[in-house]
Amino acid sequence: MGIDPGTNVMGYGVLGVRGKNPELVVMGVLKLSGFDTHYKRLHLIYKRVEALVGQYLPDELAIEAPFFGKNVQSMLKLGRAQGVAMAAALSRDVPIAEYAPLSIKRAVTGSGSASKERVANMLKHLLNIPDDKMPHLLDATDALAAALAHFYESSKPSLGRGKESWEQFIARNPDKIAPRRR
Repeated sequence: MGIDPGTNVMGYGVLGVRGKNPELVVMGVLKLSGFDTHYKRLHLIYKRVEALVGQYLPDELAIEAPFFGKNVQSMLKLGRAQGVAMAAALSRDVPIAEYAPLSIKRAVTGSGSASKERVANMLKHLLNIPDDKMPHLLDATDALAAALAHFYESSKPSLGRGKESWEQFIARNPDKIAPRRR
């Protein structure tokens, strides 16, 4: 599950995995601008994320990290929204991975400077999303991109670290090691 936190609009997206292939389950937005206080918005974010986790039972949550901007108040509000979403997932024991916007864009498009529209178009292509399922607000595709970036990251084969791991590999796979030539 991916979340693009926001205090006006929060995006969410859920991926399913069939075999080794990710596929869209759902994506959407939570519009918060109609609520008059920041605290009501935070409460609604918590409730919605908790409900999404309860409904879709994700194994993990990928969330976009706040980017560093010049407006400290905006960053503080965004950080609160992110924290509330994380708390809701953690209340259901869902592990969390946090990704910078640049790394999400790079994972999905190959470029960290890709536009939101380019990210959405790549998701449409990669996940075979029909036109009628594409959202009007790109916060939903940003959230889905976070989920896909996490899928890519967690699907990478893990190589052991350090000298011990290579020795263990050699011990388990003697037939794959070329003999030394003298």
